[in-house]
Amino acid sequence: MLIAASHSIRTAFTGPFRIAKRASPLLHWKPTNKCAPLASMARPRVNGDLNNTEVLRETVALPPDPAYAGRTLAIPCDKDDESIRAKYRPFLYKDGDGVADRDWVAELELSTALKLAEADLKSSGGNRLRVLVLFGSLRARSYSRLLALESARILFRLGCDVRVYDPAGLPVKDDNHDHPKVQELRNLSKWSDGHVWISPEQHGNLTAVFKNQIDWIPLSTGSVRPTQGRTLCVAQVSGGSQSFNTVNSLRILGRWMRMFTIPNQSSIPMAYKQFTDAVEPGSSTYVEAQGGSRLMPSGNRDRLVDCMEEFVKYTMIMREHFALFNDRYSERTEREAKRAKEEMAREMEQASVAAVNGGPRGSDLVNGIDVAGI
Repeated sequence: MLIAASHSIRTAFTGPFRIAKRASPLLHWKPTNKCAPLASMARPRVNGDLNNTEVLRETVALPPDPAYAGRTLAIPCDKDDESIRAKYRPFLYKDGDGVADRDWVAELELSTALKLAEADLKSSGGNRLRVLVLFGSLRARSYSRLLALESARILFRLGCDVRVYDPAGLPVKDDNHDHPKVQELRNLSKWSDGHVWISPEQHGNLTAVFKNQIDWIPLSTGSVRPTQGRTLCVAQVSGGSQSFNTVNSLRILGRWMRMFTIPNQSSIPMAYKQFTDAVEPGSSTYVEAQGGSRLMPSGNRDRLVDCMEEFVKYTMIMREHFALFNDRYSERTEREAKRAKEEMAREMEQASVAAVNGGPRGSDLVNGIDVAGI
């Protein structure tokens, strides 16, 4: 009896679907020769297309422009501010010392970025991208500093106004906001269109020297946000094998500071093997060594160039819409509430003044309203 009941229930639920199957021609559709062109468009799958190559956009290769070989958009020495050049551009070599002519940065193929930067300079009336570079070590031979200088050289060639901040002398975060090094750092951040952050990795994460700099940059100072809407590029150097702990932490910091971090990043393993030896100016090998302490050719160096090129492209695109990225619903409503409160306070003050000058007696006013006749 149970078997019969089960059969009747199964028939009751499946019966209509069997009828629908027979009634629907779509369920009996079979491919015909008319569909052959559509079938031929499908790409052959390899191992089930694990990389989902069927949805890839077609890549457009931009050929190098030979006209930009060796071209530079750097600020000429005679048009640069001498005090800024001396204080914030330690990556530059003296004119006539011969290093600039042999510099590996000058030989890079950067025609696409150079064209974009050149067009941006013309359309903005010579307003260069303003880039602040931070590094995270005070050692005499700091590899994060050496990497910061190499990054700055690439950016400078691409027409950026680059300033490298020296963290030496910056106090540990406390209440001394008027300290000259603190004010210098904050003013540089407000001045900038984008940042480049480079920190060593120590004990699996960024150093205290670097984090201290970020701690001194507030999210807001009155109505000014020193970092919001700016672009950010992150990089790290390691004493051992390649790691990404520090760049990941830098990305978290960048997001917290409301910055737009570019997708690419650089991580230099065993940094002590990646740079040439230091050479004193005036040495017979100074020019040949390109000034010494330079990043040697490798895939790591190529990735650094990729990062700087990408950073410039993103910053050029986003700088034009800087005000748009700083417009937030929560802040608009907060400003409106503050404005309404201030307006109400002014009206009450005006009513009080009117009462003193011959209007209703003060004792008859309640919140600025004459209640004597009520």
